[in-house]
Amino acid sequence: MRKQIGLFFFMMFVIGTDTFLISPLLPTLKQEFHVSTEVSGWMVGAYALGYALFALLAGPLSDGWNRKKVMAYGMLSFAITTALCGFAFNFWSMFAFRFLAGISSAFVSPQVWASIPLLVPQQKIIKSMGLATAGLSVAQLLGVPLGSFLAVYGWSTPFFVIGGASLFLTILIYNVMPNLLPAAPSEKKPSILTRYRDLLTQTEARTAFAAYFAFQLGNFTSFSFIGTFLTTTFGLSLAGVGTAMMLFGFGNLAGSLCGGWIIKKAGLPRTFYTVLSLLVLDYILLACLTSLLYVKISFFIVFVIGGILFPIMMNALQNISPTSRGTIASLSNSIMYGGAAVGSAVAGFLYANWSGFMSVSLFSAACFTASLFLFAGSRVIPFMNVTKKQIASHAE
Repeated sequence: MRKQIGLFFFMMFVIGTDTFLISPLLPTLKQEFHVSTEVSGWMVGAYALGYALFALLAGPLSDGWNRKKVMAYGMLSFAITTALCGFAFNFWSMFAFRFLAGISSAFVSPQVWASIPLLVPQQKIIKSMGLATAGLSVAQLLGVPLGSFLAVYGWSTPFFVIGGASLFLTILIYNVMPNLLPAAPSEKKPSILTRYRDLLTQTEARTAFAAYFAFQLGNFTSFSFIGTFLTTTFGLSLAGVGTAMMLFGFGNLAGSLCGGWIIKKAGLPRTFYTVLSLLVLDYILLACLTSLLYVKISFFIVFVIGGILFPIMMNALQNISPTSRGTIASLSNSIMYGGAAVGSAVAGFLYANWSGFMSVSLFSAACFTASLFLFAGSRVIPFMNVTKKQIASHAE
């Protein structure tokens, strides 16, 4: 069991590293492929677009297949398409390879969450999922900066390294993972469309998912051009951007670790709405800052807040319908990457045409404001303190 959970940790680390890899590389790739700042954002969005379009199908479809084989073939495809990014010769070839890498990832990540309950005892499921999730946080802390440092030896180097690591993980999947065959159906299961229809007929669910999309739209609009902002405005090198991203990743990990303690002290609703309000104010402040030190501090706070908010939002969405957790997970992933695809495109347009990062920052602040009001309207996180029992449940 420990081998499988360790494997899941490294799978999520590699996928998390690849997901955000291009952001600090955008200034270099923009010059390499001779494209405008506005168009360059689509090199981030292509991966997210591929994931978003296929996540809705990959999760439910794989329920009827051997999860080990789905995981292995998905990771092999991920290794190949990521390595191909290192051979991209123009914008459209990079767009195509990133799009295919996103599709491949959509067939890997859902298998991690679906396999854990089949491999570990009931009392260890939450802890095991937490360890797998930690791979994503560590990717932001170490993986993305590592990619920036590797790019010093050539922009294609990170893609080759991640592709090679993914190929190694494919071999481990075949040797470490047992076969995870689907259970024989005892009754006719609802179709994919029926599952989504039943979920989205609930007004609460529609409003909550709209709130989540608004949050991710604001999040990825700003994240896509952090590297470009730090490079063009403050003259940071790739290594300098990598160091800054490492600092921000540490903030995200710190937020994830201290979020449960804050919830116990202040209550879940108060924590959520206070911290989300602070995020809005921080982005408004970012639009006015001209000092690199203060910009770094402000982004550090942004990532701390993100580490606190993300588990709260995911828990709230999962609790909308306990009988549809898999469907909710697929839809949440699709919405997140949809927000990344749209956000990167919006960021490119705003950055190129409307006062650089100032317009990006203010747009993100507007998205977070909309998310706050939509979450309040959905009532999945009400404006009141919950009981101590509920607080303990959320904090776990």
